Amino acid sequence: MDILFLAHRVPFPPDRGDKIRSFHILRHLAARARVHLVAFADDSRDLDPPAEFRALLGECVVVERTKPRWRAGVEALAGGRPLSLAAFDDARVRAAVARIVREHAIDRVYAFSGQMAQYLPQGVPAVMDFVDADSAKFAAFAEDASGVARWMYRREARLLGAYERAVTARVGASLFVSAEEAALVPGARALENGIDTAFFDPAAAFVPVVGQGRLIVFTGQMDYKPNVDAVVGFARDVLPLIRARHSNVRFAIVGRAPVREVRALAGEAVIVTGEVPDVRGWLAAAELVVAPLGLARGIQNKVLEAMAMARAVVASPAAAEGIDHAGSICVAAKASMAQAVNTLLDEPASANSLGLRARARVQARYAWDACLAPLDTLIELETPAKVAA
Repeated sequence: MDILFLAHRVPFPPDRGDKIRSFHILRHLAARARVHLVAFADDSRDLDPPAEFRALLGECVVVERTKPRWRAGVEALAGGRPLSLAAFDDARVRAAVARIVREHAIDRVYAFSGQMAQYLPQGVPAVMDFVDADSAKFAAFAEDASGVARWMYRREARLLGAYERAVTARVGASLFVSAEEAALVPGARALENGIDTAFFDPAAAFVPVVGQGRLIVFTGQMDYKPNVDAVVGFARDVLPLIRARHSNVRFAIVGRAPVREVRALAGEAVIVTGEVPDVRGWLAAAELVVAPLGLARGIQNKVLEAMAMARAVVASPAAAEGIDHAGSICVAAKASMAQAVNTLLDEPASANSLGLRARARVQARYAWDACLAPLDTLIELETPAKVAA
């Protein structure tokens, strides 16, 4: 079988939430079929994927995303389309899709992220992986915005909602990362994220972080608004209450592309690392990991990674919602987060026990092979063992 895999971002390296999911799905499919990739790159380092990744693929077409935001806005308003779609509308990608479908007699299409549904070729059975319900995300953004921004967010939410429903009605299957997300779009279903517990393992080989003192750690892409809002709110409102009791504790914000608002937090009590080669060293050094997100969609990879590293996690209800954690993380609203963190800092044995339960939970519940097994039926693929036979 030949599968065309469409992605809004090159699925390698698997070092951020969307790329982690897309990489593992692509690898799963490539073990069962010949996969051809057409993807965008928004980082020059992704324009030429390494040989280890290309070895998974038949064709590999990567297109640099260069359209200015102002032009995408003009196109969206003129065409009555969501800005999210206009930003990813590219004639080069359309040409690559048409050529690959023609030359390789594509049997199935797997489109990753809603922006790529506009490239689904006619007449080829498709699976649409929206990952998150972006319409709901923009609706939530609108609640906290005002003026023109609020109007734009509401417009995006309305148009994307209609788009998500229309795409779902015409593809073989529409997937979301959690049952909660799938419930927002009639006819959709969940395909959960997993976690590589051999890589995210406190006993694995990685460079440790030392000399930073007692750490509370947050990991994430730091130009993403929900992450920015989370760390700014935590540093401003929660961290002082923690340091009033544990004065030597520091808050480490670990992740690439920190915006000015995040960089401004750096000081005696807050570390802002920027991009790091491996988050495992920081997770292993943490006494606690926090996920104080006010807005969170689907399953948070940052929480699964911390759980797999056997760290005690204190998460907001929004960050914990999509995860079947069975009490292996501490869930606390913002008003009670400082108390929850202080309690675990007071009781290291309890924090350690919680971390061990968290690792055992992800090992039992979130192995990638088990999470992705439904794809074989959806795309009518044979398992690798049957292919080899």
